[in-house]
Amino acid sequence: MVERAAEEKVMDGEVLLFFGERPGALPLYEALERAVLQAEPGAARRVQKTQITFANKRVFACASFLRPVRGLSGAFLTVSFGLGRPVDSQRVAGRVEPYPGRWTHHVVVRREGEIDRELLGWIQEAAAFSAGKR
Repeated sequence: MVERAAEEKVMDGEVLLFFGERPGALPLYEALERAVLQAEPGAARRVQKTQITFANKRVFACASFLRPVRGLSGAFLTVSFGLGRPVDSQRVAGRVEPYPGRWTHHVVVRREGEIDRELLGWIQEAAAFSAGKR
């Protein structure tokens, strides 16, 4: 139990460092993390240099400061996820098919309310898609 608490504290420190130059986006990330881990309780979180990833068998979603839209400023978070199909929505700021049958989507989040059922539905679909990969 003590080891787990210490591990969580280290991870929290990593998250704080990640948002060091963009503290306004931290509440957006905290809301996203809560929602993703509630929807996918077995998911692992990994803080990296340019993104924070969520994975089961493989990475299924990430949070970053990618700018898929020109002129983006202020507090924002880009949520990316991979699906086996393209999503046709105005919320999707960018999408690419890096290889056949794999679509990576980018959604810009500016308010906590944008972390809603629709976005979480895509993330859950991405988790299922990732878990089904060999």
